[in-house]
Amino acid sequence: MKKRIVPSAVRGEIEIPGSKSHTIRALLIAALADGESVLRQPLFSEDTRACIAVCRAFGAEVVEKEGALRVRGVGRRFEAAAGGADVMNSGTTLFFAAALAALQNRPFRLSGDASIENRSAAPLLDALRALGAAVSCEKKEGCAPFTVCGPLRSGRIKIDCPTSQYLSALLIALPAADGNFEIETGILKEKPYVDMTKKWLDDRMIAYSADEEYKNIFIPGGQIYRPFDIAVPADFSSACFFLCAAAVTRSRLTFTNLDMCDVQGDKEVVFLLEKMGCRLTFEGKKVTVEGNRLKGIEIDMTAIPDALPVLAVTACYAEGETRLFNAAHTRLKETDRIRCMTAELTKLGADITELPDGMVIRGCGRLKGGAVLSYGDHRIAMALAVGGLAAEAPVTVDGAEAAAVTFPGFYRLLAAVSENPQPDLL
Repeated sequence: MKKRIVPSAVRGEIEIPGSKSHTIRALLIAALADGESVLRQPLFSEDTRACIAVCRAFGAEVVEKEGALRVRGVGRRFEAAAGGADVMNSGTTLFFAAALAALQNRPFRLSGDASIENRSAAPLLDALRALGAAVSCEKKEGCAPFTVCGPLRSGRIKIDCPTSQYLSALLIALPAADGNFEIETGILKEKPYVDMTKKWLDDRMIAYSADEEYKNIFIPGGQIYRPFDIAVPADFSSACFFLCAAAVTRSRLTFTNLDMCDVQGDKEVVFLLEKMGCRLTFEGKKVTVEGNRLKGIEIDMTAIPDALPVLAVTACYAEGETRLFNAAHTRLKETDRIRCMTAELTKLGADITELPDGMVIRGCGRLKGGAVLSYGDHRIAMALAVGGLAAEAPVTVDGAEAAAVTFPGFYRLLAAVSENPQPDLL
């Protein structure tokens, strides 16, 4: 699918959908809980559908009713009845489900799309093997499709986490296993996402001990998750695209449901835009951003890798040089986001030097119009659409449907806040 974005200022008030990261954690923890949980205002997206399929395959009941998800968990009766699940394009679901599959003694097969088949789960799978699970990979070692069969046994493991999802997967699964577990981490990227998982454990009164940097963690097993009833916070990762849309078009947008007290790491983008020159005002959960003359800055991407595509776009409209660094782990996402964003923004006239761990972007005033590719990556598709809003001529994004992975209503919302008509987005 192609979407043509017409240059336009943006204005108005918008409400951002629920957080993908919170929604997936909530679903899987609800599946492990003993009783019925309710997720209000969750994200409904392709990633969510993939996670729901996994929960059902593990024996949980999931019902959508009146904009909420009701999940009846299996508690200590955790057992894979369906034999496996397709996670489609959801890497988070893949990694988390792999760890949960090791809790029971039936083989559980996890598969996904072509992108998933190229995303390595090797450190996580090796950790599960070290704790007693049997893991077999069908095509490429460390990658889906693979089959996991537990149960797990007590032990100590050391794991490098170039993606935080490996550690979060273990933190969610191990409390429900039999035995006691020690985890030592080496490399750990995306720490705010582990902080999010920690909050979920704390709120469910799960016992564990960990130092501030998660270098050493002790988890006693045999625990039971308690059911819950929560409203899922709005997604800062999705909000970033509209925050940056206001920035590059020098427009004003108000977000009505952003909780700056939430643990999501991508809320840092709000303050990065302020540092680049935007004006911000806060009133409860209302956040207003007003674009202004932007200046280049240095941005450490260690904790906020999902924001790289849209920050790269924003840097093209900033005066001077912007350096995105400590971003090597963004090459391991749905695509190599450094390489892909460099290629597509260069087509639109950007001046970019690709680095092993990031990008140096020299502001070009305005991007040109033209045709670009999403590579099937939802964040690249949405970031390039944002770039088109301030370009000299329309930008056409090929593969635009990828946005539905995490933000199905993205184009409709973009059209709603655009001052110029966006007929191709409706």
